[in-house]
Amino acid sequence: MGETLETAFGQVLRARRIECKLSQERLALEAGVDRTFISFLERGLRQPSLRSLFALAEALDTSPAKLVAAVEARKPSVCREKSR
Repeated sequence: MGETLETAFGQVLRARRIECKLSQERLALEAGVDRTFISFLERGLRQPSLRSLFALAEALDTSPAKLVAAVEARKPSVCREKSR
């Protein structure tokens, strides 16, 4: 099946978190979410709400648009998947 939108976002999130030298715990604290939520996001098991996307971007010192653009650059075809 290949990479899904959720797993692509998870990989982007993980890469940015590591680039910022943040643990999952620290990112969760900075973004005001539970650490397990970060783990679920990074594994592609959950999707962020718009509110959590903005909180994560702020905690990662970036913009939500840049996170989304990184997902699209990673796997453009994933962003064009039809809803199931």
